[in-house]
Amino acid sequence: MRFLLRLPQTHLRKLSCSMSLLMGSKQFLEFCLLPSFAAYPYSSSTSLSPSYSSSRQVSSVSRRFRPVLASRPVSKNSPYYQRTNGLSSYNSIPRVPTPVDTEEEADKRAVLSRLVTLRRKLAEQGIDAENCPPGQSSGLICPTCEGGNSGEKSLSLFIAPDGSSATWNCFRGKCGLKGGVRADGRLASADPIEKVERKITVEAIELEPLCDEIQDYFAARAISRKTLERNRVMQKRIGDEIVIAFTYWQRGELVSCKYRSLTKKFFQERNTRRILYGLDDIEKTSEIIIVEGEIDKLAMEEAGFRNCVSVPDGAPASVSSKETPSEDKDTKYKFLWNCNDYLKKASRIVIATDGDGPGQALAEEIARRLGKERCWRVKWPEKSEDEHFKDANEVLMSKGPHSLKEAILNAEPYPIRGLFPFKDFFDEIDAYYHRTHGHEYGVSTGWKNLDNFYSVVPGELTVVTGIPNSGKSEWIDAMLCNLNHSVGWKFALCSMENKVRDHGRKLLEKHVKKPFFDADYGRSVQRMNVEELDEGKQWLNDTFSLIRCEMDSLPSIEWVLERAKAAVLRYGIRGLVIDPYNELDHQRTSRQTETEYVSQMLTKIKRFSQHHSCHVWFVAHPKQLQHWDGGAPNLYDISGSAHFINKCDNGIIVHRNRDEKAGPLDLVQIGVRKVRNKVAGQIGDAYLCYDRATGLYSDSPVTPEIPERRLSNRY
Repeated sequence: MRFLLRLPQTHLRKLSCSMSLLMGSKQFLEFCLLPSFAAYPYSSSTSLSPSYSSSRQVSSVSRRFRPVLASRPVSKNSPYYQRTNGLSSYNSIPRVPTPVDTEEEADKRAVLSRLVTLRRKLAEQGIDAENCPPGQSSGLICPTCEGGNSGEKSLSLFIAPDGSSATWNCFRGKCGLKGGVRADGRLASADPIEKVERKITVEAIELEPLCDEIQDYFAARAISRKTLERNRVMQKRIGDEIVIAFTYWQRGELVSCKYRSLTKKFFQERNTRRILYGLDDIEKTSEIIIVEGEIDKLAMEEAGFRNCVSVPDGAPASVSSKETPSEDKDTKYKFLWNCNDYLKKASRIVIATDGDGPGQALAEEIARRLGKERCWRVKWPEKSEDEHFKDANEVLMSKGPHSLKEAILNAEPYPIRGLFPFKDFFDEIDAYYHRTHGHEYGVSTGWKNLDNFYSVVPGELTVVTGIPNSGKSEWIDAMLCNLNHSVGWKFALCSMENKVRDHGRKLLEKHVKKPFFDADYGRSVQRMNVEELDEGKQWLNDTFSLIRCEMDSLPSIEWVLERAKAAVLRYGIRGLVIDPYNELDHQRTSRQTETEYVSQMLTKIKRFSQHHSCHVWFVAHPKQLQHWDGGAPNLYDISGSAHFINKCDNGIIVHRNRDEKAGPLDLVQIGVRKVRNKVAGQIGDAYLCYDRATGLYSDSPVTPEIPERRLSNRY
């Protein structure tokens, strides 16, 4: 306190020594609480608080401290000299009561202090809360969307009763601004605070019948007076303006009211129950219609549909990417939960929201909560070649009630992921019938003998097997070259058994039709020259992509398919070769059998093939054959599982003749053992001749008898 600083040092020292006595003194506490001494230096001329008498206050206090501070007689000329009124006893001095703040007054000052801080923080967010009282919600213009074109007060601001925090939420679907602040600087939750529902009546909110101007407004929108009266549409005067009042009733009780100005500004009665507009009209119906606005509900009645309700709020900007929240947390669509007793009885729900993006998003959010299996959706009629009508009222105004009724009756089942009507594929079936896409019969393998039994269809899986050294990989490479030369297909190769240089050599020999080396296997044909090699390398690069795992670990089928997908998108491949199965990583859980694993693996491959319209050749070796007699194996001999033949579209066995008595040693049997698509082929055997120098295959002029090995355990 400033007056203490003016005292002599001796007085201060003695004051310090006597502090223990003063700490228990009620008069000392009153002295410390006096605001005048905390703000002004002690002086007889000092202006004190208006609620006290300055002369009596100074006199009283000086007397109280004189026995403590006076170490010697005080001069009468001293400003500290106390003039008495003739009474010598200290106790006889009358005490002036010092006002002490009550707890309630202190709390009020704390709330006001927090409100000042809170409103400053809200102003920093662009929210003017000067006229917003604590403890209730206030409607304001949203600082982000500014109420849209209509300038409606779409921002709901709630200030806590103690002024400690504020939360806000813009209810315009295209905005959705949310936030919160606290006076102490911490983050506040933007979740709405539970409010106590208000009970309202027509008289309490001062509603009145529609005037001629409002009725003319509805007449221009093709809404009759009869429809307005049945739905109890009223009006309200706010200053010099008249607004439309859409009354929300539930079992004869007015529970809410939504207002709309003629300039399309919307606002609602605060703290009322949120329900669907026209709720009582669907109480005893099994089929209902849900629209996006109150006027659309009235338009439906003009078309003959009374079993229609409207959502109370606008549409969201987009469909939420989060899971549908539980009932207690689904605040945005609380009106659906509040009307659940009505909605759960409906077996057919027609969603007729607006045709724009937010309207379709609203339809999706409603269908997610009510169950898509019982929802239908409306497609509004065309307004022009590239535009449709927006909503029910627009159809009513432009095309009349008959067209609106027709649009509702032609509603289509709401799409469910994974469930389709056949008509969704009619365009694809027509294109297949007229062969407009090409390759409907499959692509020729390049060998006439084989085309009678097998052709390459985009989107199918072919499993190829055969005993070791039968030429499975060589035959596939030769077929890929044929496909590239005939239709220009490109391919991805995941061939783990081949070195890149060896695989490149084999492909180059088939493309150039000359041996790569001047070695014993190719001395009968001249070796390719450097120019042919350079041209071949460019062809290799343009035609093939390599999928190779450079790590020490083996690649999984998921890893391979991810790279194949990238090759489809980047290089436009139409075929994938995985050679062989046993070079992949086949880790599986301890509870999963190999049969289950193979089934899931083949399913993944088929889905990739179908989704990307890419043919897949999957090479799988047969299990070890005991007592092999030299004949060709069958598909059930593949090591791992019978699913290789069960799940593939085509099953092929490549078998090379090793018996001179049975025919030429360059004779190769291509056994087609499974063809799912009868348009693309049939079961049978084709015979090709293999040119060892170039790696090429050609049709065999003879069809020898090569017996297939018989197994005692054959299926």
